[in-house]
Amino acid sequence: MNHFRKPFQKYLHFNWQFGLFLILLFGIPRFFIVLNANITGNYSFTSLLFVAMMLTLFILLSKSGRKTIGLTKPTNYLWLGAVFILGIVMGLIVYMLGYYLYGSTPNNWYVYIADSYTLPAEALADQKMVYFIIFALIGMTFSPIGEELLYRGLIHQSFVKRFGENYASVFDSLAFAIVHIAHFGLIYTAMGWHFLYRPGLQWVAVTYFAARLFYYSKKKTGSIYGAIACHAGFNLGMTYAIFYYIL
Repeated sequence: MNHFRKPFQKYLHFNWQFGLFLILLFGIPRFFIVLNANITGNYSFTSLLFVAMMLTLFILLSKSGRKTIGLTKPTNYLWLGAVFILGIVMGLIVYMLGYYLYGSTPNNWYVYIADSYTLPAEALADQKMVYFIIFALIGMTFSPIGEELLYRGLIHQSFVKRFGENYASVFDSLAFAIVHIAHFGLIYTAMGWHFLYRPGLQWVAVTYFAARLFYYSKKKTGSIYGAIACHAGFNLGMTYAIFYYIL
């Protein structure tokens, strides 16, 4: 059974070459778009890239292909709620770890991400909850849906045939973690760009384990919606920590 739509059936297959192609196709432009957004505070192009990730799956895959990557109804709705809460807890744990290691310095990953938010102090003082809700809703939709359909969906399935489910998760999680160096690790200050080796590598490790948790959530719910729910919970926990403990 071919899992791709007719125009692509002759050229595309779920194999590691296709997975690597997708990693580079989305990873390279995303890396530089995020680096630029860290300077300007404008993340609109990042959101558009997440939309492109979503659309790619529906453009390329047939109904059977979408089912194969896990775009089906969850088999366990109780776990769907559980992994959402698990994601929130993970997002808060990552905050506590960063604060324990680096306090409120720019070496703390959440502090650096918070500094990229171009929000006036008076707006935060008067309407913090409003801005929190806006940022939380954005963080719980564009990124979790786009990234999970791509990484735990298309990319993961591309490595399954050759390496099996577990190692496929290792590869998609590594790709996910490495591209997040653009969010923290390679940082921009008044002195220009530089890489924070120890905090940066710790951030990669944390992001890798978060991605593995998203894969675990997909398995427990029998659906990629589990990965999306856990990722959305993680982003909610991260956004809450940024707005109420950092900003």
